[in-house]
Amino acid sequence: MISTVVWGTGNVGRAAIRAVEAHPALDLEAVLVHNPDKVGRDAGDLGDLGRGLGIPATTDIDAVLANGPQAVVYAASGDIRPDEALADISRAIRAGAVVVTPALYPLYDQRNAPPEFREPVLAAVSDGGGSLFVSGVDPGWGNDVLPVLMSGLGTVVDVIRCQEIFDYSTYEQEESVRYLVGMGQPMDYEPLMLAPSVPTMVWGGQIRLMARALGVELDEIRETMHRRPLDATVSTRTMGAFEAGTQGAVRFEVQGVVEGEPRIVIEHVTRIHPSCAPDWPVPPDGAGAHRVIIEGRPRIEITVEATDEGENRAAGGNATAVGRLVGAIDWLVDAEPGLYDALDVPLRPAAGRLGRT
Repeated sequence: MISTVVWGTGNVGRAAIRAVEAHPALDLEAVLVHNPDKVGRDAGDLGDLGRGLGIPATTDIDAVLANGPQAVVYAASGDIRPDEALADISRAIRAGAVVVTPALYPLYDQRNAPPEFREPVLAAVSDGGGSLFVSGVDPGWGNDVLPVLMSGLGTVVDVIRCQEIFDYSTYEQEESVRYLVGMGQPMDYEPLMLAPSVPTMVWGGQIRLMARALGVELDEIRETMHRRPLDATVSTRTMGAFEAGTQGAVRFEVQGVVEGEPRIVIEHVTRIHPSCAPDWPVPPDGAGAHRVIIEGRPRIEITVEATDEGENRAAGGNATAVGRLVGAIDWLVDAEPGLYDALDVPLRPAAGRLGRT
């Protein structure tokens, strides 16, 4: 059994506890938390398992890493604290652990990552013998292994389009929704996630991964951006009211240009309420989905709808990201120490988990 630590118990960490507990090759050894109110709470409670695991949450990073865990699922946020996340992850790698995480967007495409992200990780790998694999859902499997696999079903492939279409009122991270993405802010507010070059920083790695898998050279990566205001004030279950006239929907594309044409496209259509921008693409039932479209012959389209935690689509997406990461741990433990990406790490069957509770 591979001794495994879950570091962070928010939206991703809850799912990580469940995934590690369910995996027949992994043994949940410890759970690290930041919030002092969670200290001492049982991992089964934090992971919404409905039963105790006899593992109390702790803030003692030194003690947990001193025990020499073989793997760490780093589920703490890196969106607004990338330097701290990088330091935490490097620390775990230096302790000899395989680390899997969705937290550091620049390392999704590790070969082209900025030196300030890549070099500390490689130094930690050299010092401690651990490894790192960074992935998610979007960015993640929704725009790397899934579209690449689907492209192999086509005879002629003209354009690969990956879409995330979501109602963000189901997303339980108010600070990110309101300030990083700008929902509910005046239309002259400049949200960080939508600033020029930031979408390319987050999703450009996925464009490059797909281009590498498809054997094509990119001319450039372009961005498009469109925003719409709310026509009326709307109320949400988790985040309260969003006022009329404030930002209610965003649509952007990150385009991989090949021989002058956008051939590999990642598109996001994000709303705080279905009434905003109804003419833009919508998911099948209005809540949220990930979609891949292969334009060519034949035209192929697949839509993925994942739900968890009471039919919540955002939680379902988080759970699939966790499944991809936790499912890679035993492969990474057997592999040479290093820095890996989605084209290195195979997406594997749920061997030994069918019917397991």
